[in-house]
Amino acid sequence: MRLNTLSRDTRGLALIEFALSLPVLLALALTGVETANYVLAVQRVSQVASVVADTAGRGANAIDDAQVNEIMTGARMIGQRIGLGANGRIILSDLEQSTSNTQRQWIRWQRCSGAKRVDSSYGTPAAMTNSTMTAMGPAGNQIAAQRNTAVMFVEVMYDYQPIIAGDLIPAGSRMIRSVAAYNVRQRTSYVLGSGGLSDSQKALCSVYG
Repeated sequence: MRLNTLSRDTRGLALIEFALSLPVLLALALTGVETANYVLAVQRVSQVASVVADTAGRGANAIDDAQVNEIMTGARMIGQRIGLGANGRIILSDLEQSTSNTQRQWIRWQRCSGAKRVDSSYGTPAAMTNSTMTAMGPAGNQIAAQRNTAVMFVEVMYDYQPIIAGDLIPAGSRMIRSVAAYNVRQRTSYVLGSGGLSDSQKALCSVYG
């Protein structure tokens, strides 16, 4: 009689089912949160690259280091939520066509911001006669400057910072990278002026921080 009674007693069934399913539900929830945060970081890095390239190419007859510093400050503010300044690197390059060889491209100047110790994947400023570059950018999506103009080419590299400990985001996917390029507009001089700044005040690529 007592066994029959126990077999019909289901008062703890819901609690047992919840306890068994809780680890699965928790894992799904944590994975969703981490994935959403990762996607937002990817979007933010892409936004920073686009804003820096676009802003550096806008208006004015010339550009100088003081303006570049303002652009970099704005970029770090956009990336503040993901800690871009401490965990990333922004590299702004002025790409132009060689005057001695129209099939070649060269980087006239380059400025950087961020503490991540990484260099440009496409080169550093070099004399036109020494440049062997024909285009700039990832394979299949390269760009080249036309004569008498320049392209503002931006690379942003960022080490993703997980919000949950573990390997929800594989280690191989945690280095987020984005590039963007814009032609300069209404500029008559492509030489980077000092803007009244000393070398210690410029966003030189030899400085990390």
